[in-house]
Amino acid sequence: MVSATLERHAAAPARAAGAHIAIRGVSHAFERPQGPLPVLQDVHIDIRPGEFVALLGPSGCGKSTLLRLVAGLEQAGTGSITHDGRSIRRPDPSRVVVFQDPTLYPWRTVWDNVALGLQARGELAARRHRVDEALALVGLSEFAQGYPHQLSGGMAQRAALARALVNDPALLILDEPLGKLDSLTRLAMQTELVALWQRAGLSVLMVTHDVEEALFMAQRVLVMGPRPARVLAELQVDLPYPRHRGDEALARLRHEALRHLGLDGSW
Repeated sequence: MVSATLERHAAAPARAAGAHIAIRGVSHAFERPQGPLPVLQDVHIDIRPGEFVALLGPSGCGKSTLLRLVAGLEQAGTGSITHDGRSIRRPDPSRVVVFQDPTLYPWRTVWDNVALGLQARGELAARRHRVDEALALVGLSEFAQGYPHQLSGGMAQRAALARALVNDPALLILDEPLGKLDSLTRLAMQTELVALWQRAGLSVLMVTHDVEEALFMAQRVLVMGPRPARVLAELQVDLPYPRHRGDEALARLRHEALRHLGLDGSW
């Protein structure tokens, strides 16, 4: 089974390959004909090497915009974002984004989809083994010569993760990566993503609207306010892995997160 494969990988020693991301006083606005729309306001975040950090906040508050800034897809209006002390000014293979939609090319095999980044950089001939290793890590070796239409939703998202991991990134940026999966697949993928992170030893920055998902997976959860977003609270999840969803400590943290979001009245 895939989960068993990932558990075996997770038990292996992790590489110390994670990025240190420093976000300092970042504010950002969207330009519109009627004037700028503030999206982020004076955001300060540190992501330590090898750390798993999750962002929570209301829909449209600016979480995904922050991810784009960290990825180098856009430049912050004010403030600075650095990767291991160097300013982030453009995209780089050391920082890869996995979106909610796997966006696999239907005419390419799973293997060829995963190999896309290496092929684009002219590195495929020398690093073909990395494609096989990434597929093994996500449990898709048997589907390497299959096509995206032959994959379930969870398998397609694992293929997207393999496509990201083949680049040996220092930072994995996850933008609601499990949002389109059914509830049972989503629960299984949460465990599998944690195992992948532990095995790879990289840093992870994830956006999710699911409070329980954030607390189950991340070491630290940052709660962001409405637009223009700023960090309202930082929740340390000092619980060992693997975690148990019925843990009373998780229940207390969930109530605290919901309180910061103004949604604790019914809990």
